Amino acid sequence: MNSFSGRRRLTVAALTSLVLAAGATACGSGLGGTGTKTADSGTYTIWDPYPQFAKDSAWAKLLNGCGDKAGVKIKRTAFDTSDLSNKVLLAAQQDNSPDVLIVDNPVVPTLAEAGVLTTTDDNKLDTSKADPNLLGAGQSGGKTYGTPVGANTLALYYNKDVLKVAGVDITSVKDWTSLTAALEKVKKAGKKGITFSAIGTEEGSFQFLPWFWGSGAKLTRLDSPQGVSALSLWTDWLEKGHAPNSVINNTQTTSWQEFAGGDYAFAENGTWQLANAEKAGFDYGVLPVPGAEGGTAAAPTGGEFVTIPVQSDTGRYTTTRKLASCLTGAENLYTTDTTLSYMAPTSEIQDKQVAADAKLNPWAEAVRAAKGRTSGDLGTKYPKISEQMWKAIQSALSGAKSPKDALAAAQSAVNQP
Repeated sequence: MNSFSGRRRLTVAALTSLVLAAGATACGSGLGGTGTKTADSGTYTIWDPYPQFAKDSAWAKLLNGCGDKAGVKIKRTAFDTSDLSNKVLLAAQQDNSPDVLIVDNPVVPTLAEAGVLTTTDDNKLDTSKADPNLLGAGQSGGKTYGTPVGANTLALYYNKDVLKVAGVDITSVKDWTSLTAALEKVKKAGKKGITFSAIGTEEGSFQFLPWFWGSGAKLTRLDSPQGVSALSLWTDWLEKGHAPNSVINNTQTTSWQEFAGGDYAFAENGTWQLANAEKAGFDYGVLPVPGAEGGTAAAPTGGEFVTIPVQSDTGRYTTTRKLASCLTGAENLYTTDTTLSYMAPTSEIQDKQVAADAKLNPWAEAVRAAKGRTSGDLGTKYPKISEQMWKAIQSALSGAKSPKDALAAAQSAVNQP
């Protein structure tokens, strides 16, 4: 008897939660095949959220290479992140899940609760070298459902030329007070302060979390004094002209475009902008987001998990584990994350990445301090919390409510059944 299939509980509620849980940072096409697969079919399916990688890309070649090593052919299908979420649930209902599923990390607990994924206890996928703070995003109910393929997160890019004109020594920026003092100097010098994304979507929550967590606040209580202090920081920046009103509608892409114009001192953005930073035409640096009182604030982890969905034919798991292990094992992980432009989920490979490119050091520091949005067994509660968080951000930044009242309303909404 299949020990996994009994755990399937696919519901409309699970589908709704899954759609809301789609992450901010992950990035194509048609549902692959129908009908039950068998262990001796010789073809194994992999679904991923990377439509930007074509059939002849380094990523596709890596997948095919893992297939060759396991002695099977790979049928890969790429989806946009939000589309992938829906397709996975539909496929599970039809007993036609892919063999390997690479999915945005906030989605993992919802798929797990819906009974779509096998646990690492069941599938024997080795997660022992993954950093615990990154692995936590794929845990629910005391079980682990896959392993991170890599991680991206947020930090502060800064324009060295703007800071020089303003007389700001970047080494003096260690906490919120010193960062705000730097923004004041930048404004006096006739330049622009900081830009970020506060849009009313998951992107807004994603960008707010380093400040929220950096204040010492917890997602289980949005309206704590610490949480209010974080939102007050942002509203004060807008009121004093240190950040533009455009942040209310900024995505992470439009926020980056503002910074790339060359007049802003700082921009909160992610590892995925590194290539664009090199093309910006000015000298830049990267600083981990500081905590309120100093140190590195925990930023949310972006990136995907390699998971093994439930199959009615359990004989496929042995080969599937080989494929997943090929992508996430030490032998290939450096290649995998270099291909995806991610920081590795293990300290060992992070050190190797930094040794190859010293500019990655601040990102390694940020990733080591990061944590999953659904960590701490928050799981499927996160989407509701995040929605109320971004609504509070919008309300406060627009001036409709004070930060305290906006977050109090948000917590009250979260508490509603």
